[in-house]
Amino acid sequence: MLKLMTYALFPVIAVQGYFMKKNTPRLSEPQGDRAGCIGQGRPLSILILGDSAAAGVGVDEQQQALLGNLLSELQDYYTVHYQLHAKTGRTSSQLLKVIQQFEAQHFDVVISSIGVNDVTRMTSPQDWMVLQQDIYAEIEQRFSPLLVLCTEVPPLNDFPALKAPLSWLCGQYVKQMNHALAYYVDQKPNYQLIRYELEKFQALKLEMAADGFHPSQSMYQLWAEQLADHILNTFSYSGDNNKQVNHDTGKASP
Repeated sequence: MLKLMTYALFPVIAVQGYFMKKNTPRLSEPQGDRAGCIGQGRPLSILILGDSAAAGVGVDEQQQALLGNLLSELQDYYTVHYQLHAKTGRTSSQLLKVIQQFEAQHFDVVISSIGVNDVTRMTSPQDWMVLQQDIYAEIEQRFSPLLVLCTEVPPLNDFPALKAPLSWLCGQYVKQMNHALAYYVDQKPNYQLIRYELEKFQALKLEMAADGFHPSQSMYQLWAEQLADHILNTFSYSGDNNKQVNHDTGKASP
């Protein structure tokens, strides 16, 4: 049904998509370190993978983006070794190729944010989910993470930059993709789904970035807080630096 709707609306959405790209401001990726070490306490290694949102588009500095806000949340509890590999316009197939080029190394936490560019290219939810399975298989093989945090595809139908009927159609793709992703994550004991809480953003009257397509600094902060909560809960931080992480279970031992 989704495929038929896409074909039926294609003449309209093709024109609409052209003018959207032409008229939407193109924001640069923020400046700042994408790899390093910060904080105090037990060591914790984090890898962030994804597209422009993971890269922090919408703000000027990495300190204001997802990475910087997440480090601010964690640096009082852990010595965080971090890497960010994200790029504007990246699709799932491109991300898969990037991961395949990594040498094997361990990360305690892997965070993913991918899918928006697959939606705008009208990749079928079924094909997209096959790519996600391939991506996470590579992540498990190369990085042996204790925790994988999978961010939902954001609700493009509510983005100010998109207008109907393109926004509606994108929303249908997002809904099916996220449904499949949630089912997949539910089968994985060390995976957790990170929901894009646009309703919470709207309730707090937070505006998006200037392009109407990317998070603002305040949104990045809330996203980072959500990720940090999952990390702190998983590794059972209690303020006692003598507690050690059990690398078989991903839990801290007494």
